Amino acid sequence: MKFSEAWLREWIDPGVDTETLARRLTMAGLEVDAVEPVSGVVSDVVVAEVVATAPHPDAERLRVCQVDDGTQRVQVVCGAENVRVGIKVPLVRPGAQLPDGTLIQAAQIRGQGSAGMLAAASELGFEDAIDGLWEFPLDAPAGVPLSDYLGLDDTVIEVDLTPNRADCLSILGLAREVGLITDQPFKGPDPVCVEVSSTVRPDVQVDDWQACPRFLARSLSAIDLPNAVTPIWIRERLRRSGFRSIDPVVDVTNYVMLELGQPMHAYDADQVSGALRVRRARAQEQLRTLDGKALELDSSVLVIADNECALGMAGVMGGANSGVGANTRNLVLECAHFIPEVVAGRARRFGLQSEAAHRFERGVDPELPRRALERATELLVQLVGGTVGPIVEVSDPQGLPSPTRIPLRIERIRRLLGLPGLEASFVRGLLQRMGAAVDDTAGSTWAVTPPTHRFDLAIEEDLVEEVGRLYGYDQIPVSLPAGPLRPPVTSETLRSTRALRDLLVATGYQEAITYSFVDPVVEQALGGPAPLQLQNPMSADMSVMRTTLWSGLLPAVSYNLNRQQPRVRLFETGLRFLPLGDGLRQEPVIAGAATGSRWPEGWTDAAEGVDFFDAKGDVERLLRGTGEFDAFRFVAGVHPALHPGQTAQVLREDESVGWLGALHPKLAASWEIDQPVFLFELAVEPLLRARVPSHQPLGRFPSVRRDLAFLVDVDLPYDRLREAVEEGAGPLLEQLSVFDLYQGEGIDPKRKSIALGLTLRDRSRTLVDSEVQAAVDQVVALVQDRCAATLR
Repeated sequence: MKFSEAWLREWIDPGVDTETLARRLTMAGLEVDAVEPVSGVVSDVVVAEVVATAPHPDAERLRVCQVDDGTQRVQVVCGAENVRVGIKVPLVRPGAQLPDGTLIQAAQIRGQGSAGMLAAASELGFEDAIDGLWEFPLDAPAGVPLSDYLGLDDTVIEVDLTPNRADCLSILGLAREVGLITDQPFKGPDPVCVEVSSTVRPDVQVDDWQACPRFLARSLSAIDLPNAVTPIWIRERLRRSGFRSIDPVVDVTNYVMLELGQPMHAYDADQVSGALRVRRARAQEQLRTLDGKALELDSSVLVIADNECALGMAGVMGGANSGVGANTRNLVLECAHFIPEVVAGRARRFGLQSEAAHRFERGVDPELPRRALERATELLVQLVGGTVGPIVEVSDPQGLPSPTRIPLRIERIRRLLGLPGLEASFVRGLLQRMGAAVDDTAGSTWAVTPPTHRFDLAIEEDLVEEVGRLYGYDQIPVSLPAGPLRPPVTSETLRSTRALRDLLVATGYQEAITYSFVDPVVEQALGGPAPLQLQNPMSADMSVMRTTLWSGLLPAVSYNLNRQQPRVRLFETGLRFLPLGDGLRQEPVIAGAATGSRWPEGWTDAAEGVDFFDAKGDVERLLRGTGEFDAFRFVAGVHPALHPGQTAQVLREDESVGWLGALHPKLAASWEIDQPVFLFELAVEPLLRARVPSHQPLGRFPSVRRDLAFLVDVDLPYDRLREAVEEGAGPLLEQLSVFDLYQGEGIDPKRKSIALGLTLRDRSRTLVDSEVQAAVDQVVALVQDRCAATLR
């Protein structure tokens, strides 16, 4: 939230400078994001009155103006379309420098002298669009420096509030908070009850008391909106808070919202047919909002309606059919308390930007509506006149938030905050200054009732936190915890997820963290099960829960490739969310993506691209850590996101562990990826089950190696060949390796040559040639029989 420091200081004098105030707000949990001067306006800019104008003799679009700057008349040449006699505008005197660096000098413009410049608001750093001269009210005194007239000796402070502190989304709330942290009293404008001068009473009905337990309305009749102008002091306070001035009625409702924190709305009474009614929207009910959007509503949306149609979305935005316009003569002011659940998410769901929803979905003090309605009436009567009707209030006391009595123990505060000497009287004083009622009749346990604006205080720990915050986190002494520390007992048969992460980092991967909320288009493209739809998504491209980590990794790979990072290795550990009947299964997985060159750029290595077997080797490193690598198998499979012919399913015995393969070319094209990308995703739980390693002594007797080359069908999996070799060699086989794979000239195109190295050893004696040859013959026989192989 942005606010004017000068406005805040009208409510409270904290007794500190701006820098100290910002620091103390931050230390109290209201983080200050920015502290900026109100404007870059320079000196030598004054309010001036245009007293005469004449066409420029040599320029059709220019006018020669006589301007009273409070001390003398000066001549200024101006090309603004709205320049005319009698208006009050800013005059930039010669020698002044504009915020964009332009130096203003007395000059001759087409033969006519110009002693300065009449300026638009944007030229002085106030607006984004140039729309003519900045016109001030006619009572603005000529000759007064602009900085004095607008109160520009001010600072805009922007506070980043946590969602639980909606009570600080107003000057009232901020002043209350500053008073607490500086121990200073605050005082806002005195509540004023405007004299009722009309008997016109709006008819009000509430159908859903649980959603709207309090609703107030009041009529203002015979207003003079066309001749009304929002005072410069209101417009400036709105501007400094990030609001644009629209018209006196809207400006007042926005001003009261900023001042007190209570959103409210004004209707054109002549456009309201019958009663104002709070109800649920009908199925497919239509509403056109004030910003021009056409919406189709449903029963989950609360609306304010009349006897014919919906007039606005409750707590979010009004409708165009009852909005206040230049021809409005009669108003109905509405001020209500909506529970947060009925407003939360509605603005985002329909793509609306609403300050009212920002407050209602976090919570608003239920005692504020009457005060806000009276304050708005007071200001509107001053600006647009009219006769005031009585306030009509309907409420359901049972539906309003009831005060919660929270038990609080002073000893628990001391123990949790590490302040054994904290005085009970100090804590009581803090709570009472906050507006809480403290009942200590129960002895060591107090009963604390928070004020209605602090709906975030519900349990004892909330109060302990509040005491620590107001005491000052930086004032709490630093102390180390004391107590026996026992190392955790871990089983040797369990690996940690961190070990998996460390292994991939050592392999050259970088860990990524992506959102669990993903784009449904991406999920559909990856071919997983139907994902869980979020009821209240942050945006359309984050509206479902991921069923695979690839939905976050692939956009990250594309993002890096598009930024001149041709070699990418990313992995992530996290949950995927899979449908399970009427529920959801949350499964921890580890996934990775690799693309680009095999090795980092260097003069010793050829620039070879990563391939399927590089990714397979990375996966094997994860599997070997279980100590039971032989229990895992890679089986050719089909996956909608992976390239046909370069896809493998990973199994642990008969249990599916995950997938490995190259990204499907169609998907690569959709992400504009023009180089191969290899992916893997493995369930974490099977990788954490490990075998306790056992010692095997080194062999004392020599080993024997025999190399065999077989011609086999090109489609034969290596696993079938390996199983035949291991069975044929029996217990003498110590190691089996593939050292050559050949296809090409001299070999049938439907065949391939695989060369195997067999290392044989007996741990109790030296093998003789006949034993070695017998084992080799048995291997050859089994391979020929089971794999249709021929010895090369």
